Amino acid sequence: MDLQFWKNKNVLITGYEGFLGSHLSKKLLELKANLYGLDILVYRKNTILTKEDLNKIHIIKGSVEDYSLLLKIIRKNKINIVFHLAAKSLVADALNNPCQAFSTNIQGTWNLLEACRNHSQLKAIIVASSDKAYGEQKKLPYREDSPLMGNHPYDVSKSCADLIANAYYHTYQLPLAISRCGNIYGPGDFNFSRIIPDTIRAGLLDKTLLIRSNGRFIRDYIFIDDVIEGYILLVEKIEKLSLYGEAFNFSNEKPISVLNLVKKIYSLLGKKPKYKILNQARYEINRQYLDSSKAKQILGWRPKYSLEKGLNITIQWYKSYFENERYK
Repeated sequence: MDLQFWKNKNVLITGYEGFLGSHLSKKLLELKANLYGLDILVYRKNTILTKEDLNKIHIIKGSVEDYSLLLKIIRKNKINIVFHLAAKSLVADALNNPCQAFSTNIQGTWNLLEACRNHSQLKAIIVASSDKAYGEQKKLPYREDSPLMGNHPYDVSKSCADLIANAYYHTYQLPLAISRCGNIYGPGDFNFSRIIPDTIRAGLLDKTLLIRSNGRFIRDYIFIDDVIEGYILLVEKIEKLSLYGEAFNFSNEKPISVLNLVKKIYSLLGKKPKYKILNQARYEINRQYLDSSKAKQILGWRPKYSLEKGLNITIQWYKSYFENERYK
């Protein structure tokens, strides 16, 4: 990472207090960036950001659905780099409230990109897409040139946001790139509907884990630090290598079933698996995983964390978290 590149750059992160956003915020503060954070929830109780971190961030409470606010932030603060992470990020939430998911994930993306148009100080915009943007396909792993073909609310919202970003590059030459990741995990994910934090919590608290799916879904999982490094590298190299309009997959390329993942976590916890399969998941893709060859070849990116190494770090963090919660 190039410390000189980031020093005093004006950087906007939408969704800065979310799981991915909070980790990216911490890294950019380390790199001495001048950080602006936009979120609908600010000063959250559950975040890895410390009071000291938050004091260094120019915090703005608001939504990416508010175009005039986005325009004001970018103009007033002469933003150089944007990480667009704000989204309704859970499949179940999008299924239950599709209009809200479409509004945040699709309109929020075009609002941001329209606000970024015609601002010469903007050097890079990273739009966070997802493996879900590819939808369900027979040919795996997904490559960046695989068609974007979501069929259900969350997947469609990511496909659309991805295509909108593509349109803004090709039509208006916006200096953007798109990231597509597998399932991200690591310390500080407080959304316990996700399988990794939920399994760790159940194991540590000796509860029965409720698995919503049939346990046979195949996914790839990537440690948060590997994702952050990919984002940083992409911005540092976007101008140098003329990567505008490009999409990059980030994955550890080792897909695993939900049930095997659960068993691995219990093994690392040193506990006997204790779970119940509900088989209630609807409209979930059975098999999805990514090919990261392009990021490796062009960016020189490599995942540094095996699943076992990443899970061990994550488990230790949650052990400490639940111990602190217990004695509060």
